Parts: sequence; C-alpha cells; structure tokens
Amino acid sequence: MIDLDIQGNTTQYLLGERVDDADQTLARFFKECLSLGIFGKGQNSGLENIIHKSPFPNLYVMPSHPELEPLQSRLESRYKIFKLREALDHLEGYDAIYIDTPPVLNFYSQSALIAADKCLIPFDCDAFSREALYTLMQAVGEVKADHNANLEIEGIIVNQYQSQANLPRQIVEELVAEGHPVLKSRISPSVKVRESHSESKPLVYFAPNHKLADEFRALHSEIHKD
Repeated sequence: MIDLDIQGNTTQYLLGERVDDADQTLARFFKECLSLGIFGKGQNSGLENIIHKSPFPNLYVMPSHPELEPLQSRLESRYKIFKLREALDHLEGYDAIYIDTPPVLNFYSQSALIAADKCLIPFDCDAFSREALYTLMQAVGEVKADHNANLEIEGIIVNQYQSQANLPRQIVEELVAEGHPVLKSRISPSVKVRESHSESKPLVYFAPNHKLADEFRALHSEIHKD
C-alpha cells in the first residue's frame, strides 16, 4: 500500500502510528527525485528503503509524511510526474500494489494515475458525489489520453449504500444505466469502520464476522475475480 495522501490516515491505520522520520517515508523518495542522477540503469527504484512491514500478513506500507505538502510545487515545476511510475516499474516481489491518493487532483494523485494500470473510484450515494464522480472520470480520461494509455477504471465502488433508501438506489441504477463500470458489491454505512480506525485494525481483523467485513471480502473477490 502506497499512501500518497498527505494526511497519512492509511499509514496510521495500517501501521498503528504515523512515521515521524521523513527519511523513512515517501517524502524521502520524492526529495530524491529532485536530485540529479538517481534511477540510472542498474540502480534500484528508490522505494525499497521506505517499505514498512505491517502487523498484518503479507501487507507492506510506504508511509506518507507532512513533508510531501511543501514538495509539491518543486516537483511540479521540475516535471517529476513520471518518477513514481519509473520507480514502480523496477519494484519486484509484490502480488499487487495499491495507491491511496489524496481526495483532490493534485501532483500526487496524477502521479498515481500515471503509474497505475487501473483505478478504483469510491462513490458515496448522493448528488454532490455524483458530480464529483463525473469530474474525476473526465480527469482519468485525460490522463489516459495524455500520459498513460493503459489506464482503465477498474470499477466504481458504491459506498455508504442504504438499500432501503430510495435515493441511493435510484442514483446507482442511473449510473449503471449510463454504462458506467459500477461494481456489484455494495458497502453499507456502519460505525464499525470508525471503531476499526480507532484501533488501527482493518475491519476484516477487527470484526471478521460483521456484515460489513463480509461486504469488503465480497468486494475484494469481485475485483480479483480473474
């Protein structure tokens, strides 16, 4: 898991704490991207030294750090938007790599889209989220056209879904009718998610028998059906 969100919530969630030393986080990688001569032929990706083993089986994390914020403008001005993809092309030994992006389309989220093969879009079932969804899908299309021809939308994840409420059901049905790649799995609202955040323990470990844990397992199976 690569945590590109400056808030670092995923880092704290999966490692149990934030990583204070910037040199053990993605801040180090991006600072090195501003230096000349890295990633030459035969060199490593620059990512191996910032990978942390989580308490959970087969799960590793590249942590975020607040220093990512002031680095943005320098990275943008020197056009380092492809560096993450170049580094990941040299990273070996992992079955899958997920990138948690910021909730805004900035340098880091664009770097992630350029580096990724596919993207997942979470969607809360309301009108404002729908407009944001259309904007994001357009942005993904532009990245695909300009920088990453292989990029595809893996699916839209329906989040905060209340099956007994008319509006969420109507919005989702309309998205499907419009031909958007809405995944069949639905994620219900539950306080258990916040409780698992507080305990820094993923829901499938925090409450493995809960309905929401089953929904997440179903979502994982749908995404990895191949």
